[in-house]
Amino acid sequence: MSADAPNAPARKGLSSSMTFAMSAAAGVAVANIYYNQPMLGLIEQDLPGPLTGLIPTATQLGYAAGLFLLVPLGDIIDRRKQIGVQFVVLALALVLAALAPSAALVVVASLAVGLASTVAQQIVPFAAHLSSPEKRGATVGTVLSGILTGILLSRTLAGFVATRFGWREMFWLGAPMALIAGAVMFMTLPRVAPDSKLGYGKLLASIGDLWKEFPALRLAAFTQALIFAAFTVFWTVLAFRLQSPAYRLGADVAGLFGVVGAVGIFAAPLAGRFADRRGPKPVVMLASILILVSWALFGVWTSVAGLVVGVIVLDFAMQSALVSNQHIAFALRPEARARLNTVLMGSMFLGGAFGSAAGSAAWQAGGWTAVTALGGALGVLSTALQALDFSRRARATQA
Repeated sequence: MSADAPNAPARKGLSSSMTFAMSAAAGVAVANIYYNQPMLGLIEQDLPGPLTGLIPTATQLGYAAGLFLLVPLGDIIDRRKQIGVQFVVLALALVLAALAPSAALVVVASLAVGLASTVAQQIVPFAAHLSSPEKRGATVGTVLSGILTGILLSRTLAGFVATRFGWREMFWLGAPMALIAGAVMFMTLPRVAPDSKLGYGKLLASIGDLWKEFPALRLAAFTQALIFAAFTVFWTVLAFRLQSPAYRLGADVAGLFGVVGAVGIFAAPLAGRFADRRGPKPVVMLASILILVSWALFGVWTSVAGLVVGVIVLDFAMQSALVSNQHIAFALRPEARARLNTVLMGSMFLGGAFGSAAGSAAWQAGGWTAVTALGGALGVLSTALQALDFSRRARATQA
């Protein structure tokens, strides 16, 4: 029997303005873990050395750590207060990055930025908790579209600011943005009693119990990790690819690819509505296939046009898979949504950290050919997992 104490009063659902505010705040938060990607070349010029390449990996690892250590707290403390505090800590971490005199300190600051940026993943299960059941998929999809907007447009903003003013100025700009988002959330979010009375130690231990109890959660986590790894491989290497002799383009152009990829924003609400009506599993299967298609495009269509088309497919697939896998996870145990989100998103960002590190290594070892082979292999694995699950469910239906 679960030690959780469900707290599920009748809800009228979120207003459209509140949903938009949560979506915007989540986007502002998650954007911080991607500012460094289009700026890596400029940071390396200012702070040369091998540690610069570790900045994206440190940020992803910090985010993964925050997902496992901080996000579960949403089930046992006032989410409104936690969201406000995390935004303040995020602003302080950004100031540290802006002041860092060495690449090593930028890496440390990036770890802290990633840790605090998990406030975005406090907002997602809170939105699911506050929404009415029949609109939960659409609500989560809308908030996730804000997150994708932050992910993609962060690169555009960072590329523009870094090229014209410097990479430190981007971190200086991020600090007040985080403070404003935190103030808005603290002033507008309602106070809601925690869903569980577990202590922190037992709360963390229960994450392992959820992992063992729900095969659907394990499948969603593994699939999302592979898909996000393929996603971060591209975005980690893009700035180096565009700076290569084949293109000779700068950080500002790398950032503009965020605008192109923003087409994927429309995938989240669509996938959420489809999941509300027909179920999320077909969307996850399609998204896995589209990841493979995107990397095939990157491999055979090597012009800028090929990169543009490929990134649209890649981002559309990643966002569709994410909202659908979260729909699956949140339905498993409503009173444990923060921990279920921890498992899914923690797995996803561990995959992202692997993708960042493996993408950089592949670029150094074999250039764009090795990178496309890596991305394609990740797409094959995610598609295979979904195909095996589809086959298993088909046999169970026939039995």
